[in-house]
Amino acid sequence: MVKLTKNRKISIEKIDSDKSYTLDEASSLVKEITTSKFDSSVDLAIRLGVDPKKANEMVRGVVSLPHGTGKSLKLLALVTPDKEDEAKKAGADLIGLDDYIEKIKKGWVDVDVIVTMPSVMGKLGPLGKVLGPRGLMPNPKTGTVTMDIAKAVSDIKAGKIDFKVDKTGIIHASVGKVSFSSEMIKDNANELIKTIVKLKPSGSKGTYIRSISMSSTMSPGIAIESKFE
Repeated sequence: MVKLTKNRKISIEKIDSDKSYTLDEASSLVKEITTSKFDSSVDLAIRLGVDPKKANEMVRGVVSLPHGTGKSLKLLALVTPDKEDEAKKAGADLIGLDDYIEKIKKGWVDVDVIVTMPSVMGKLGPLGKVLGPRGLMPNPKTGTVTMDIAKAVSDIKAGKIDFKVDKTGIIHASVGKVSFSSEMIKDNANELIKTIVKLKPSGSKGTYIRSISMSSTMSPGIAIESKFE
């Protein structure tokens, strides 16, 4: 049996395991139960009534969190020389093309997100084995393949995130940091949930939002009422 640390035990005792909390309550409670010395991420795990193996039940999208994620993302813009200045002014951390493609081919992936142009996608095909498993492959559906590089870069830097249901039917996404006010956490979480509700696939039968849990990096999960449909 795993022995609980003193702090973990205190955290668990503060949560009523038989209760589903409102988003308001959970956003305050997650701050109370987090005892880590670093600024933990606040994450949502949303279980959906979908079968991700079916193409018409795949849930994927993007959302702009009103208060951002609190994370400093390292962004690579893979662009042609005529777009380099645009990417730089918008705040891209790394800018280039062929040099970075060669680095990625050799296994370099020291970035959090990649933005590119439609004309460059042909060059990125061979990088799928490296970028795909890490969720780094640019995709038009998430706005990371576009001619408007400046907007894509600035949106991501301002708190735009993409999400995708995993093979077990759960969407995991970060909605801030424990240093955020409970109001900011609630606003961000609400925006994500509302966006997911709007993306309900026509093939999804029965209850769409099965359960929602909020936690910080080191905390136990807090069950949230799933009355959002």
